[in-house]
This record gives sequence, C-alpha cells and structure tokens, in this order.
Amino acid sequence: MIKLLSKNGNFLVLLLQIYNKFSVSPVKPANENIIPLNIEDFDYNLPDERIAKYPLPQRDASKLLIYKNDAITESTFSHLVEFLPSNSLLVYNNTKVIEARLIFYRETGARIEIFCLKPVVPSDYALSLGSFSECVWKCMVGNQRKWKGEVLTKEVNVDNKNFLFQAELLEKKGNVSYIRFFWDAPDVSFAEILEKAGELPIPPYLHRKTEKIDLTAYQTVYAKMKGSVASPTAGLHFTPEVFESLKTKNIETTELTLHVGAGTFQPVKTQNVLEHEMHTEVFMVSKNTIEQLLDKLGNIIAVGTTSARTLESLYYIGLLLSQDSSLKEKPTSFFLSQWLPYTMKNEISTKTALTLILEYLEKNKLSHLYAQTQIMIQPAYTFHLINGLITNFHQPKSTLLLLISAFVGNDWRKIYQYALEHNFRFLSYGDSSLLLK
Repeated sequence: MIKLLSKNGNFLVLLLQIYNKFSVSPVKPANENIIPLNIEDFDYNLPDERIAKYPLPQRDASKLLIYKNDAITESTFSHLVEFLPSNSLLVYNNTKVIEARLIFYRETGARIEIFCLKPVVPSDYALSLGSFSECVWKCMVGNQRKWKGEVLTKEVNVDNKNFLFQAELLEKKGNVSYIRFFWDAPDVSFAEILEKAGELPIPPYLHRKTEKIDLTAYQTVYAKMKGSVASPTAGLHFTPEVFESLKTKNIETTELTLHVGAGTFQPVKTQNVLEHEMHTEVFMVSKNTIEQLLDKLGNIIAVGTTSARTLESLYYIGLLLSQDSSLKEKPTSFFLSQWLPYTMKNEISTKTALTLILEYLEKNKLSHLYAQTQIMIQPAYTFHLINGLITNFHQPKSTLLLLISAFVGNDWRKIYQYALEHNFRFLSYGDSSLLLK
C-alpha cells in the first residue's frame, strides 16, 4: 500500500519519462539463428459455430483430447487423472483476472473505453492495485479519436462512499496510451475501484458483452493473485473434485503466477514470424515451487501455455546466472527477450539452471523470483522443463498455436483436425487437451 507524491501528476509524468527511457526494446536476431516460418503454415479453418461462446454449466464436464505416443483418444476432463503419468507434478497459474475495462463518458455523451493493460507507476501489480489517490497504467483506449484530452470523470461508490474517479491522458505511443487515474477518496484502493467500476474483459472473439456468468466462469477455482486481463483458460476446467482425484494417484500440484496480457489474443499479422513482436508478461515463482520442480524433473506437466512459458523461462534465467556470476550478488530485474532461446547456447542442464536460481534466491534472502518474459516458443525450440501440457484449442495463426507446434511437431494438424471432426469446442470456453511427450 502506498501514497504517491503528487496531486497534479507532475511527479508521475517524471516517473513515466524514466520508465520509457529505460524500457527494454526487443532485438531481432539475424535470420540464420532461427528457422524461418511462414505464419500461413499455422492456419486452419475454424468455423464460428465451433467457438464456445459460453462455458459449460459444469467445468469438468468438458471433453478431453489425449495425445500420447502419436495416438489420439478422448474422454472427459473429470477423468483427467486416469491419463496422467504417475509421479507427475502439475504446475498451474494462480493469476486472477481483474476488472480491467473502464467506461467513461465525455460531456458530449461520447463513450470512451479504457482497457488497463499493465501498471507503470508503480510498476508492481500489487503496489499499483493497492495504490491510494493515483496511479499510472499502460492502456488501450477505444474511441480515442473522440477524446480531446480533457480529464474524464465518473462517479463511483465504494462501501457507500461516493467520490469522483478521473482519468488523464499523459502520453500516447502507437496503439497504447499512458493514463493517470486519480480519485478523491484517500482510503479507497485502485483495486476496490476496479471491482466496483470496471468490467471483466472477456475475449474479443466471443463478440458479446460480459455477463453475470463470466464473473465466476472466467476465473479459475484457484485464482488469487490479481493482475491478468485474460484468464489462463486451461485451468478453467479444474474443479475441487478433479484436484481431489489427483490424490488417488499421488500426483502433486504447485503454483506460479504469470499475469496474462491482452497480447495473448493478438494473431501474428506478419507473414514472416521473425517480424512479429511478442508481448511481454510479468511472472513470479516461489522458492518452494522451484524446489518441487527440481525434485520432479522429467515429470512436469504445465497447466496452460502461460505456465509453460513461465517454466521454460526459468531455464534461461539459470543460464544467465551461469554466464554472469555478478547477477547473483544482488536482487536483479531479469528480462528475457523474445529471441533469447535461439541466440544463447544451451550450455547447462535444467537441474543446474534451477539450482543456480535457488542459490540466487538464498544468497539474496528472497522467497520469490520475479522476472519479465518476452520469449517466443515456436518450432525448433528446445523444451527444458515441461514433459506434458494441458491446454485448450487455440486460434489460427496465433503465438499459442506456434507453441503447440513446438511441443508436438507437425502432429498439431492431426490433433486439431481430430478435434474439429469430433465436435470439440474451441478457444477460451472450449474443451481441453492433454499433450504428452
């Protein structure tokens, strides 16, 4: 919980300038470092009627496709435990979707939609959501051409207290804007305002407004760390009963946090995948989880692509620590750039990488590892941690489909064709798959 230092935003503008100055820009490698990919090779026909517009009444009643040893079978998600290898460790993302969509109206009546993407000042999610008085977020603005720069205002009620909540445009960079939010209720946090005044941002391809059912159905049953603007949807199928069934086979679970950004919905729009700029996401992994990973190497199953991306990022943090021992000496802001996995040599084992992270945490008396990852997992990627993946069926020409292809190879087409021919439901509210090496 913090109080920021100004009422007029000048201090926040200064911090925003510092943030922009030191933000890391992705560096594209020479093409010879990566196998060139044409995004058209990752396209398939997805009829609109196959996209699940609403969740099933019972989460674990969804269909489950099982891919193992090049063969495909199917069941229901409630029977997941029957297909998991013994001694497995399931790793799930405990992030919670925030009410990130805010609607303001100009005096003319023009509707302005502000979609909060990522905190800037303070840049930590917990600190920003816990801010009193003001904060700055990186946002997307709908109908921005009609916003003439004046401060937007709306009345909000939290715990029977009415107050004014305002939005000020500080800067526009490309298709994103930096918005300062401020309010005159010093004992009300930004998180409380979002809960009362914001809307849960369901996926754009559902082509409908958020409804009451989405408030619970679009959150996993284990969601607890606020910060995502999209749900880690592979986890939507889990129920307390499914977790209970895992005990019958002594299958362990552990958690991590990656705050899912809106970039997860962005298709690759460039024909050459090398020209696509991957989105960056913040993640956090506890020391205890890393110890569990070390103990279960060879038996790790990621629940969702966000968990997979986080787990694979750990290897490269360990690799960075192995190449620069000075990084261990103090808490470090780790940033993994888009093409890092393809430009660094995999010179250490996964066990060594995780051990180096533990040594770093112990030396700096840290209970959690914090980092930002922009890594793009695509064909030719070498997986270091995950041996299985629980995931939904993804959009054509998406970075998520590239990840699936990296894991199962060209069999992704066979898997998706089977799902289409056997009435599986697609995308966020759709059915699930278990992909095993």
